[in-house]
Amino acid sequence: MNGMVHRLLVAVVVAFVWSGCASTPPPAGGPPYKDRAVTRTEGGLRVSAAVLSAEESAEVYGAPLAKKAMQPVWVEVSNHETLSYFLMSPGLDPNFFPASEAAEAFENDESPGGKDELDRRFRRLAFQNPILPGQTKSGFVLTHLNEGAKLVQLDLVASANARTFSILIVVPGFYADYYVSEVFRREIYPPEKIVNYTDDDAFRLALEALPCCATNKDGSKNGDPLNLIVVGGLDDAFPALVRRGWSPTEQKWSGAIMRMATSALSGDRYVNAPVSDLYLFGRAQDLALQKARDTVHQRNHLRLWLSPMRYQGKAVWVGQISRDIGTRLTIHSPTLTTHKIDPDVDEARRALAEDMAYSQNLTKLGFVKGVGPAMQSAPSENLTTDPYYTDGYRQVLVFDRHPTSLSEIEILPWAMSTKSNSSSNPPAGRKQ
Repeated sequence: MNGMVHRLLVAVVVAFVWSGCASTPPPAGGPPYKDRAVTRTEGGLRVSAAVLSAEESAEVYGAPLAKKAMQPVWVEVSNHETLSYFLMSPGLDPNFFPASEAAEAFENDESPGGKDELDRRFRRLAFQNPILPGQTKSGFVLTHLNEGAKLVQLDLVASANARTFSILIVVPGFYADYYVSEVFRREIYPPEKIVNYTDDDAFRLALEALPCCATNKDGSKNGDPLNLIVVGGLDDAFPALVRRGWSPTEQKWSGAIMRMATSALSGDRYVNAPVSDLYLFGRAQDLALQKARDTVHQRNHLRLWLSPMRYQGKAVWVGQISRDIGTRLTIHSPTLTTHKIDPDVDEARRALAEDMAYSQNLTKLGFVKGVGPAMQSAPSENLTTDPYYTDGYRQVLVFDRHPTSLSEIEILPWAMSTKSNSSSNPPAGRKQ
């Protein structure tokens, strides 16, 4: 990036922050971590989990865990079955911190009571196995620090039995863009607008009838193609995405804009970098996620809008996915800069399918007609004039919370992407 771009970025950021155009999120607060815990129940097991903020972890442990990239996860398990269960800490983090190791990291820090008291406190706070029949136990597992969202996987093992709970939890202090849409907090559509499809052919026709593209705010100009359908929600699709390294994006508030600009100048990684708004159903995306590389200039990212459709009772999200391969100046963005997309948008779509196949939550994969083909020799353009070419299909990904192996993924007998046939076959065979 040349010197002119650097100076322009700095000027834009300073003007943006000082003008007050960006809304600043409300100060941190809210209930204690136990009050915001997420609870799941299966059979006779009830589990609750919460992720602590940096301030909460320092208060609970008496040591600044976040400065050592440690993040406590509070877990409570109520066992109303006849078997004794064990919580497997590596399920939360394969490289979790045992209490003694974590305490040792603060050996040279000043702590009331000294090193021995610190060690006793860390051990006392740790989750203790087993959970006997009729017993409720709670405690902490020390994991590596995550920003944005954390996938808390609770694997509980008993003799000849096991239960798994995948819980997606927002890290306190993170201002996700889906807070603006409130898509997880309220009903977007009235009940009479919801259509639940149980017939595959009827569902395919409904997906093909969707608009071709996302648009600008007033809907007067088409942008990126709507090339993705995600079926699922907080119990299956989004845990699968986070498990594979996808992160929610941040609101476009002053702190995020400043970090985005400084990352662009330095080339640093920013896993929760905001995305620009595109529009469908008369509103901006309900949420966006990205899989970042080591620099802010490169990422695979997707936008999702909750639709009024359901498929076999599951939420249906309409999406747009493309891969950012650089940044450039543009008059078509309010910050005068934008990411440059890889013109082969089908590659990003295909990479997502292959990625999700390894999540073990993808159960069905299919293609339906979408925007229609755009040839490499005569590409279409998005709203920031980036060219793109495509075979014109929408990729449909159906998720479930129960594990699905590669060989069990069902290929829906609809359309077939020509690029999937020629350059990269679907990641799994048809279910027998």
